[in-house]
Amino acid sequence: MDANARVTAVLGPTNTGKTHYAIERMLGHRTGVIGLPLRLLAREVYDRIVALRGPSVVALVTGEERIVPERAAYWVCTVEAMPLDIGADFVAVDEIQLCADPDRGHVFTDRLLRARGWHETLFLGAESMRQAIANLVPGVQFLKRERFSTLTYSGSKKISRMPPRSAIVGFSVENVYAIAELIRRTKGGCAVVMGALSPRTRNAQVDLYQNGDVDYLVATDAIGMGLNLDIKHVAFSATAKFDGRRMRGLFPQELAQIAGRAGRHTEDGTFGVTGEARPFDEETVEAIENHRFPPVRKLHWRNHDLEFGTAERLIASLERHTNDEWLTRARDADDVVALKALSAMPEVRDRLTGPKRVQLLWDVCRIPDFRSVSEADHAALLARIFDFLVGRGLGGGRVPSDWLAKAVARIDKPGGDIDTISKRLAYIRTWTYIAQRKNWVEDESHWRGETRAVEDRLSDALHAALTQRFVDRRTSVLLRRLKQKETLVAEVNDKGEVTVEGEFVGRLEGFRFQQDASASTDEAKTLRQAAYQALKPEFSLRADRFYNAPDTEMDFTEQGGLMWGNSAVGKLIKGTEPLKPAVEAFVDEEAGPEVAEKLRRRLQHFIDRKVAAQYEPLLAMARDETLQGLARGFAYRLAEGLGVISREAVAAEVKELDQDARGALRKHGVRFGQYTVFLPALLKPAPTRLRLVLWSLWNGLSEFPESPPPGLVTIPNIAEVPKTHYTLSGYHPSGARAIRIDMLERLADILRQKDSRAGFEATPDMLSITGMTLEQFNDLMGGLGYKGEKAERAKVKAVAAAPVEVVVDPEAVINPIPEEVSILAPAPEEAPAEEAAAEAPPEMEVFYTFTWAPKPRFQRPERGPRPERAPRKEGDAPRADAPRGDAPRGDRPPREKREGDRGPRPEGERRGPKPEGGKPQGDRADRGGDRKGGGKFDRNRDRDNKPKSFEARPPRPEKPIDPDNPFAALLALKGKV
Repeated sequence: MDANARVTAVLGPTNTGKTHYAIERMLGHRTGVIGLPLRLLAREVYDRIVALRGPSVVALVTGEERIVPERAAYWVCTVEAMPLDIGADFVAVDEIQLCADPDRGHVFTDRLLRARGWHETLFLGAESMRQAIANLVPGVQFLKRERFSTLTYSGSKKISRMPPRSAIVGFSVENVYAIAELIRRTKGGCAVVMGALSPRTRNAQVDLYQNGDVDYLVATDAIGMGLNLDIKHVAFSATAKFDGRRMRGLFPQELAQIAGRAGRHTEDGTFGVTGEARPFDEETVEAIENHRFPPVRKLHWRNHDLEFGTAERLIASLERHTNDEWLTRARDADDVVALKALSAMPEVRDRLTGPKRVQLLWDVCRIPDFRSVSEADHAALLARIFDFLVGRGLGGGRVPSDWLAKAVARIDKPGGDIDTISKRLAYIRTWTYIAQRKNWVEDESHWRGETRAVEDRLSDALHAALTQRFVDRRTSVLLRRLKQKETLVAEVNDKGEVTVEGEFVGRLEGFRFQQDASASTDEAKTLRQAAYQALKPEFSLRADRFYNAPDTEMDFTEQGGLMWGNSAVGKLIKGTEPLKPAVEAFVDEEAGPEVAEKLRRRLQHFIDRKVAAQYEPLLAMARDETLQGLARGFAYRLAEGLGVISREAVAAEVKELDQDARGALRKHGVRFGQYTVFLPALLKPAPTRLRLVLWSLWNGLSEFPESPPPGLVTIPNIAEVPKTHYTLSGYHPSGARAIRIDMLERLADILRQKDSRAGFEATPDMLSITGMTLEQFNDLMGGLGYKGEKAERAKVKAVAAAPVEVVVDPEAVINPIPEEVSILAPAPEEAPAEEAAAEAPPEMEVFYTFTWAPKPRFQRPERGPRPERAPRKEGDAPRADAPRGDAPRGDRPPREKREGDRGPRPEGERRGPKPEGGKPQGDRADRGGDRKGGGKFDRNRDRDNKPKSFEARPPRPEKPIDPDNPFAALLALKGKV
């Protein structure tokens, strides 16, 4: 740099001609570089210089655009893309006050400290930067410029009363679209300008405004950075914005930067607020009107002297601190966050074999997240690109053309709504950025042109969609019909309350408008028309929010309704299969088919994901191609029963299943219980609640059964409630209550180990499983087919051990007072043992003895002696009062043959008496399948091995025993009187 080179800071408010001055100074030199804060502004300045000097000597370099002719002398760039090593005679940086910005400030600070022209350097910005620049830039000269026009505060105005040539500023896409729609209805249309728009779309929208096709502009704070438009009034719809990390209020200097767009050149301008924005206080108004703001005290800084030896050294150099009192280390930007994420990946870390690889990784991490997706998704994309560039991928050191072509082709679709096209534009910016990097893609000129062409097509489509939605050349339909253009205006607040000129006319509940019933018939029609005009933008905004809302904000009711928060937005209807319900959206016809279809699609996605998540085990079993024959058919039965089937209903199918088929089903979690066949995972509260709704839909019920509260082992057994409803709820009715299916099967496992013929007592384990008292348990067992006999007996007390002579050490310390007796209590007098036994009555306890006694299907009246019963024919169904040999058995593996089991008994040979305790032994247990201990016994002998008596009727023929019967041993009771 020339020792006599000048460094000048041109400071002042907006509308002082600073940018125009810098362009003139640059064109006075042989070469020059100018850095601008926005891609939109860079494109505008580029077009101005091209008009003056021609395209052959002017270059445009931004993140997504690179137009560099061979004879380029003047470089127009974004600040991040400024070349610092080309040795230009002139260098300028615009909006230098952005050094204090938390996100991009370190880039502007770096240019302030290091960007210099050989002959002249200009820094353009606000007066608040004077002291910081003076302390950081030696030999700087200051040039102050005054505003050409006056800026005045005009207070608050409604959007409906906004003057022509106004710009309304919002700080979110949703807010901008809502305001634009309202202006279209009341004022005929508006142009939309946002930072996310491509230069082509932005220029087309600005032309609508500048040419007078529309008189209103709705924009974000993107208009605050040097865009020179014919604006007379700037209105703020909000004074806070989300800065990428939190919601915060705008500083006075930020408000002044935007408000300063009002008043072009020598024409005065005004600024104010609208909508729900609070009016500015007097101090803020005075600061904006007089351009007086606190000086900047700290500039965000990041070390530029990077070390590329290893990823750790690079990160350490980026995190280096400074000792300069004017500088503060910037927080980790997106590129540093991406670097840390990628360097932690083993597949990336293994590829960092040298400084060049580390530098390449840093270049990849600097790809901006144009898509605004999650950090993990962005990091995954960067890792893929780095993999290509280091040569392990198919591209051999380049991004493969076929892979890039597929990515671009997925985006090259101009159709769709505004949000869809805007998202595609954001996506194509990533590939445009990659195509601009040197040696990153094959045939660079082709891909630069291809990505630019796709961006142009999407830009044109977005401009057309914005114009179609927000520009209405005709006067509002409502105002034309009512001829009250200045008084009748409808509005919707954030609570969904709809007002016309401040009067409440109804409420928006979900996507349906509920009108106030107090209005007269004629008035109601007029108010309804006005309300729906106000609701149109609200319908669209709500549909967008609903479509992008997470599933956690939605739910279904037990009657099949679909809720979004506290608002009903639809209902479930019968679909093609029990597990594939359809949806019906609740949307007013005035909302339009697009909103209705978007709502319906989102509801269908929600219920499909809900069913897939809750019934994944059942769906996986239905998709299992290895299930064949009877097993596959039984899987479909389970799917029809939504994972829970009463075993009584599928007894025949269960008997036909062999062990291989059952094993295949058990692998999917199917349990063959004694009373129910079910998947335990589907008995949880969430699948149960959904199962009742799906079953009710499929069976066309008008009122759906509700699921029991979670956590209850038993619930009341109401006679009016069908047993099927209990089964679907995961309960089995028995007696006065219904017990949870899984607990019932646990109880059945214990009961199978008891001697049901001789009788058994209820144990604490049985009562613990059911959570019942003894009397309640007796009723439950009665419902299961057991007969309980109540009895009392003396409670057994602990018997004291016989006295034992103990030799005591005379020096040992002995506590003469028992632990359970208070020290302060008087010593009780000992009573003779005989008197104590005679005076205290024995304490009694109640117990029940249960035996298997299934109830018959009907009671035969008393008509004298019972006639002899003819033997059953082969194939007849078993009687309802058959002993336990005809009852279903649970899902237990067959008993393995143990040591000591006897083989088949020789013909005619009788076995000896049964062993003491337990059930009789014999081959009946083997034929019964899963029995433990129980078996066949001698029908001609009773328990004491004495001859038995029989009724006067011919003996019935022996019938085969059901191998699935858990009660085979109790068939011995059939002959007992």
